[in-house]
Amino acid sequence: MSRTVLFRWLHGFLPAPVTLRWTERLRAGAGALIGIALTGGIAHLLVGDTSAIPWLIAPMGASAVLLFAVPASPLAQPWSIIGGNLVSAIVGVTCAALIHDPVDAAALAIALAICGMFALRCVHPPSGAVALTAVLGGPSIHSLGYGFVLAPVEIQSAALLGSAIVFHALTGHRYPHVAQASPKTPDGGGFTRADLEAVLARRSEMLDIDPDDLEALLRETQLQAYARRFTEFSCADIMSRRVVSVTPDTAVDDALALLARHRVKALPVIDATRRVRGIVTRADLAPAQRLAPRDAFARAVERIMRGPVQAPARVGSLMTTDVCTVDSRTAIAELVPMFADFGHHHIPVVDKDERLLGMITETDLIAGLYRQSFAGERQTA
Repeated sequence: MSRTVLFRWLHGFLPAPVTLRWTERLRAGAGALIGIALTGGIAHLLVGDTSAIPWLIAPMGASAVLLFAVPASPLAQPWSIIGGNLVSAIVGVTCAALIHDPVDAAALAIALAICGMFALRCVHPPSGAVALTAVLGGPSIHSLGYGFVLAPVEIQSAALLGSAIVFHALTGHRYPHVAQASPKTPDGGGFTRADLEAVLARRSEMLDIDPDDLEALLRETQLQAYARRFTEFSCADIMSRRVVSVTPDTAVDDALALLARHRVKALPVIDATRRVRGIVTRADLAPAQRLAPRDAFARAVERIMRGPVQAPARVGSLMTTDVCTVDSRTAIAELVPMFADFGHHHIPVVDKDERLLGMITETDLIAGLYRQSFAGERQTA
């Protein structure tokens, strides 16, 4: 064995770096504190003081580590804890009843529990301790028979799971974990989902990360690398500076006239300080346009029928207020997912004080990427 290989092997014994923020670490600890306390309290209420059933079993502590510290892990999902503990408890009780030697029973229980969890797709590492508890728990546990599966195992598993779901919801986290859609890469190249699945199949080992999360992580890395290469141009370099804008009080007819006159498809809506309050498109204004009389005779008839003249419709009542804006200093590569993934067609550009500076369309972005790519080719030539 060479020295390099030896050092690399020894390096595996060192603690892995933790990138988790301190706030998240404290949140995980607080969640485990609350979860275990609630689980023990619920079990106490259900089984009472005189029962031989323990209020808490040791595997719940290991489950709490997964559910609160690494809730995105496939090993920490609801079916993993419920199904894994169920399978392991049944296997453990069965082995304890049929095999008199505790060591042999424990070894077989662990082996069968692992096989059962793989078969039912509910691998949960703490469930191995459930199987051992069923075998080595002593007379009080053995006296429960298969009742051990329901109480304490499944009751405590359900209580801990419910605590985790509520805690994560109250602290703004997603649990059960559902992978987010992976961002599209700018050039449509790179790897495909089929490539990823082929590599995972070739490795033939279980990774403690959901394939969807892994794909999203790799695509974000790919996008980050793309952004690093294309940082020369900013939004200020490619935006249209002569922006036609309106205010919330602008009449719908006037806004439609501006769209037609300047041949644009969207108008940013700004206030007196030029801060963006919304955006309005021809599609937003179309309902009001259809309701408006189209000629002088029709307008005269409507005035007679309706009585007093009503104020014309205003842009403020029809605009989209949830508008996406970008800072003028943003690298243009960061615009790609905004247009590709979120369906934006026009993005207002603002300064550090959120005041309108310009507008970027998909055409502007494509032209900017081409200019920067061409400039990069000239530099490397």
